[in-house]
Amino acid sequence: MKNMQVELLHSLADLPDLDWRDWSDDNPFVAPAFLRAMESTGCTTEETGWQPSHLILYDERHEPAGFMPMYLKTHSQGEFVFDMAWAHAFNQYGLQYYPKLLCAAPFSPVTGPRLIGRDRQARQVLAKAAIEVARRMQVSSVHVLFPAQRDLDILRESDYMIRESVQFHWKNEGYADFDQFMASLQYDKRKKLRQDSRKVARADITFEFRRGHEISAETLSFFYACYCNTYYERGRQPYLTQAFFTRLLHESPDSLLLVMALRHGEPIACAMNMIGNNIMYGRYWGAQQYIPGLHFETCYVQGIRYCIEHGIAVFEGGAQGEHKLSRGLLPQATYSAHWIARPEFADAIDRFLNEESRHVQAYLDELNEHSPFKDQETNRN
Repeated sequence: MKNMQVELLHSLADLPDLDWRDWSDDNPFVAPAFLRAMESTGCTTEETGWQPSHLILYDERHEPAGFMPMYLKTHSQGEFVFDMAWAHAFNQYGLQYYPKLLCAAPFSPVTGPRLIGRDRQARQVLAKAAIEVARRMQVSSVHVLFPAQRDLDILRESDYMIRESVQFHWKNEGYADFDQFMASLQYDKRKKLRQDSRKVARADITFEFRRGHEISAETLSFFYACYCNTYYERGRQPYLTQAFFTRLLHESPDSLLLVMALRHGEPIACAMNMIGNNIMYGRYWGAQQYIPGLHFETCYVQGIRYCIEHGIAVFEGGAQGEHKLSRGLLPQATYSAHWIARPEFADAIDRFLNEESRHVQAYLDELNEHSPFKDQETNRN
């Protein structure tokens, strides 16, 4: 690999033919269409604090051999791995934490390939090259968020510190239909889920699924208005532009699924999911009206129904939310990897991460003791 060369790329538009899909397990969040749409529609730019700084690995024939989606970040927003306390510690000592280098699927807390190479050696080169680039740029750190297991092992070997967190995922156990899934739940969990669904149904709520080319421009505009409402209700501006979703629908239609909630036949809420590699990812949600229970029914119950009907193996319900456990989404460890340039801070953060990991493991153990499924309950007894 000594003849390999790594280059920094500040815009994917500069390499319009670069395509790494064969190396990325059909993950929609690092697909060329997704990352290019982010850049071209103003979501990941220097102005938004997400300056593209991708790594491209070339072999001895100057053929692409690897890709690492990287950004020079001037803040920690849109990451879902919280390092603001680290930034504060740097600031207390008169040091700059930002800018930092971030390898991630922008605004997306989903596990997937981050060291995107044609083989293990290429991925090893990328992991080490990111550190060398950070040193050359004299930035504080490198952060790799939600890497796949195959990348995690390489990152650990390459002197990155590993951080753990927890999400909730639903797994399809070959259910013939939604009723069979419900029958697998403990009685009290099943009863509560049915009660919640009946409340939504009594409000005259019905649901429709629209995927890919079934999503019209009008429907996408309605979704975007709902998406923005979620941010406006919290006094914040949305991260993503309507142009981003429009381009993504045009470039990668089959990766998008909308769950539409209608009242008296008129749409009032919407959830957008993304699909790839037999996994569905719950991503964005918003509503024009507040109906008790509508959020969970639209985002999770209907998502599970769709996965069962279409044989999708996993539904990743997104970050946080212990309330998902009682509805059949089980705890799943997720990870991030961190390299800190200053040894004194690296040592302190390493100690913190070791302690945090013990707490995360204890939390996972506790959650697993409260499985909503009947077979796990029997095993515990």
